[in-house]
Amino acid sequence: MSAFENNSVCLYGFLGLMYKHDLVYLTEDASHDAVIELINEEAFGPGRFTRAAARIREQGPHDRTLSFICADDGETIASVRMTPVLAGSVKGHLLGPLAVRPSHKNQGIGRELVRIAVEAAKRKGSEAVILVGDPPYYDPLGFEKVAYNALTFPGPVDANRVLVVPIAADTHERLHGSIVWRDGSVPAVVAEDEDANEMVPLTAIAV
Repeated sequence: MSAFENNSVCLYGFLGLMYKHDLVYLTEDASHDAVIELINEEAFGPGRFTRAAARIREQGPHDRTLSFICADDGETIASVRMTPVLAGSVKGHLLGPLAVRPSHKNQGIGRELVRIAVEAAKRKGSEAVILVGDPPYYDPLGFEKVAYNALTFPGPVDANRVLVVPIAADTHERLHGSIVWRDGSVPAVVAEDEDANEMVPLTAIAV
């Protein structure tokens, strides 16, 4: 093997090590709180506390069973949280914050976290997943625009960015009124046959 070929093999091996990722998606627990706060501060800055969605989250705790992190080789590098809400008469969940560290952006991690969270909410019986975000990013993930000014937030919000994944058949019809935190310990949907509809939260996915 020539010196050039040997150097090329070394270079390709080095690049492979640089870009090799061992990504694992896990259900959030209390041990993640500090790093999630750091990730959100890095992504949104202090202005995140003044947002209308943040005012809702201040009303009560998020649902850890529907909130997830992504770890790369043991380091938490992304997070998504879900907060139980009553939106009009819809018992759903508010998605966010969703944040990925700059070192791992544009790798589809945020989209995968959204997909996992939405699927987990469906299994738990949520009637809708709502968020305030950019339609071009979220539309391909199953989100639709909520009727203009149908929901009243506890603060200013761009009505064009209020989106929903409608899970219940009549979600859009009932998404009218205030959106507030609700007690997530009360099931969103009470199943007639509890054994037949037992929900098992997703705890870990490796890719």
